[in-house]
Amino acid sequence: MQPLAERMRPARLDDFAGQQHLTGADGIIRKIIEKGALPSMIFWGPPGVGKTTLAHLIARETKRAFFTLSAISAGVKEVREIIEKAKTEKGAVLFIDEIHRFNKGQQDALLGAVENGTIVLMGATTENPSFEVNAALLSRCQVYTLKPLSDDDLLQMANRALREDEALKNKKISIEEHRALFAIAGGDARKVLNLLELAAEAADEAITDKLVMQVA
Repeated sequence: MQPLAERMRPARLDDFAGQQHLTGADGIIRKIIEKGALPSMIFWGPPGVGKTTLAHLIARETKRAFFTLSAISAGVKEVREIIEKAKTEKGAVLFIDEIHRFNKGQQDALLGAVENGTIVLMGATTENPSFEVNAALLSRCQVYTLKPLSDDDLLQMANRALREDEALKNKKISIEEHRALFAIAGGDARKVLNLLELAAEAADEAITDKLVMQVA
């Protein structure tokens, strides 16, 4: 079975937690999706705030082919192979996780395909792109900053998981206390869901701060 964080990855923008400055009614990402004309984008923010999920949702809601690479393991060869595949699709999205780890040569390999529209680049980074993404590529991308999730965002997401996840909803567990859950997670949705899953396995009826500290 996939981890809870994967099982709860939202399929609709309306279920996306937080980042209302981007995805709310007046948010630029929502407007971009509604118009369907996608610029290349860099998502900058701390871990677990929805960078990868947002890229998936944009591609899904605009019905684009979606390709993904990890900058940790991919090189120029893999980039060129994806670009070749993307030529058979119209406006395919190429998502590169941790794009700041690409060196100049790897980033340069993307330039032509971004400029001629073969791909819509979406990169995720925890580092300031002004320093970590080369100027030629950065000038062809819009940079959007994602913020740490608030406690309200995290609580909404956690309760949704308990309510909707097939493995959890039959347990009929509630969140009685959440201070420890959110303090340990530090605004990281993935950490919250991972801890929630561990705590739910150990809980009888309610998730408490004591229980979270025991399983963390």
